[in-house]
Amino acid sequence: MTGQAAQLPRVSPHRPPETPRLRADAQHNRDRILAVARETFATLGLDVPMAAIARRAGVGVATLYRRFPTKEALVTEAFAEQIAACVAVVDDALADPDPWRGFCSVIEKVCDMHAVDKGFTAAFLSAFPDSTVFDHQRAHAELGFVKLAQRAKDAGHLRADFAQDDLVLLLMANAGIVTQSPEAALAASRRLVAYLLQSFRADHTGPPPPLPPTTPLGLQDVFYRPKP
Repeated sequence: MTGQAAQLPRVSPHRPPETPRLRADAQHNRDRILAVARETFATLGLDVPMAAIARRAGVGVATLYRRFPTKEALVTEAFAEQIAACVAVVDDALADPDPWRGFCSVIEKVCDMHAVDKGFTAAFLSAFPDSTVFDHQRAHAELGFVKLAQRAKDAGHLRADFAQDDLVLLLMANAGIVTQSPEAALAASRRLVAYLLQSFRADHTGPPPPLPPTTPLGLQDVFYRPKP
C-alpha cells in the first residue's frame, strides 16, 4: 500500500463478449442455469458439482455442458454482474473528492456483497486463467483500492502503517461470519467493518499493532485450508 500509487489498467468491456443469439428454448435453459447457479453458489459456495446445478435447474448434464463447457465458464458468467459492480464501487470511490469517505465506502460495500454471497467471495478470490475479462476486472479493483488507500494516507486520514495485509485480514474476518440468514450475516459484517474502520483511522490512539507476517498475505489466503 506504500509508495507510488499504482496506475489503473483500462477495463473495457466490463462484461464478457456477447454470445450468439439462441433459440427461445435454448435461451430459457441458459437463463435458468445461470439463475440456479447464482442462488446455489451464494448459499453453498463454489464446490457444488455441475451435476447438482443441472438437477436443480431441471436440465440434463449434457445441456449444462453444452452451454457452459467448464465450471470456470459457469462461475465467471454467473458472477459477471457482481464483479462489474465491484469495479464500479471502486471507480465511484476514486471519483469522490473525500479520500477517507471513498476508502470507507469501498470496504463497506464490498464487505456487504461478500457477507451475503459465499459464491461471489470465493469467485472474487479465485484465479480464472481462461477468463481474462474477469481477472482483468478484479485486478482493476485491487489496484484501485491501493490508490484509494494511498490517497487516504496522503490526506492524513488513514494510518501510515496500514498495509495490504490489513485488507486481507479484514476479508478473512468477514469471510468467517457464519449465520443462519443473509440478514444476520449482513448486520454482523457491518458491525465488524465499523469497528475495523475506526482502528484504521490515523487519529486512532494506542500502541501500534504488531508487524505484518514475514510472508505477506494474499487474497488467496482468505479461503486457504491446509491439506490433511
